[in-house]
Amino acid sequence: MNLIVTASPGGAWLDWGAGPRRAAIGPGGIAVKGGEGDGITPRGIFPVREIFYRADRMSAPRTGLPLRAIQDNDGWCDAPNDPNYNRPVKLPYPASAENMWREDHLYDLVAVLGYNDNPVVPGKGSAIFLHVAKPDYSVTQGCVAMARDDLLAAIEQLKAGDQAIIG
Repeated sequence: MNLIVTASPGGAWLDWGAGPRRAAIGPGGIAVKGGEGDGITPRGIFPVREIFYRADRMSAPRTGLPLRAIQDNDGWCDAPNDPNYNRPVKLPYPASAENMWREDHLYDLVAVLGYNDNPVVPGKGSAIFLHVAKPDYSVTQGCVAMARDDLLAAIEQLKAGDQAIIG
């Protein structure tokens, strides 16, 4: 199964075969990503690697992908010159790292997309996820976000080898 992400003047959409669902993307739209922090949602085909979820807020989702409960010290390194750039780390971490244990519910459910991870290119961009959208579907920092129930329905269909096609 593929997750198809598209953008139009009416907004962004994600379809996994159940019809398009509203989504949010970065303020730079879908394009070739220029680098870390550029606000672009990367154009391309990316494997869906694994699923993270907050066990204190929801039951483990059904999925055919590797599944991991987020811990309160989980982070994701976004420091381009660090050897763990674009990889999960434990907080506190000596370099810049995004906190995966968020209070705003955006990372209650996360699908990790295989962007810039094989091999990792320093500065090309990090932490490109499919995650829960803000209630108003406002822009992400470059991720794809959607309503929790839609995200859960999509994740339940995923298995090893499935991809996100963004473009």
